[in-house]
Amino acid sequence: EQFAVQTGAQPADTTKKNIANFKRQLKMLGFSYDWDRELATTDINYVKWTQWIFLQLYKKGLAEQSEVSVNWCPALGTVLANEEVINGKSERGDHPVKRLPLRQWVLKITQYADRLEAGLDGLDWPSGTLTAQQQWIGKSIGCEIVFDVEGSENESVKVFTTRADTLMGVTYVTLAPEHPLVSSIATPEQKAMVDNYVQETSS
Repeated sequence: EQFAVQTGAQPADTTKKNIANFKRQLKMLGFSYDWDRELATTDINYVKWTQWIFLQLYKKGLAEQSEVSVNWCPALGTVLANEEVINGKSERGDHPVKRLPLRQWVLKITQYADRLEAGLDGLDWPSGTLTAQQQWIGKSIGCEIVFDVEGSENESVKVFTTRADTLMGVTYVTLAPEHPLVSSIATPEQKAMVDNYVQETSS
């Protein structure tokens, strides 16, 4: 996107040239790929099926909109991947980057956690790969506990834990800087310091 903005080149043309270059390099390395099976995820005949799959997930109630924290770069006008942010600045252009909640589509893979995890059984994969897959699936068994906010009749904090049996030992609850309650429940004495911390951690 940024290359297209800076150069005026059509993304479709640039992508085709890059694919051709990657293919040339792979052939030079002597890899025995069956190029008859080649596909491009940018091809219109491929994209239409990703859209079709999304619609099926949506109809099944497996796709929903949710606010997710992202790396937003105002100067570039786009969201950046974690690896594109270095010391709070964009890799391209060295612009300031902020962590902001952005409404986007997410898929409820958690509804298939049991099935996905069971599907790993018997696979002849390296242990590191299996562990990474299990962590990606992220299945965790526990419960949600609601803590009331002292001094507030309407506010509460919901916490997930796998060790409800240790509840009697809880002495405090820590909120992430991006939690919507952070600013509103900070005491007057600490509010400025808390707001500054939230600002610092957002970049």
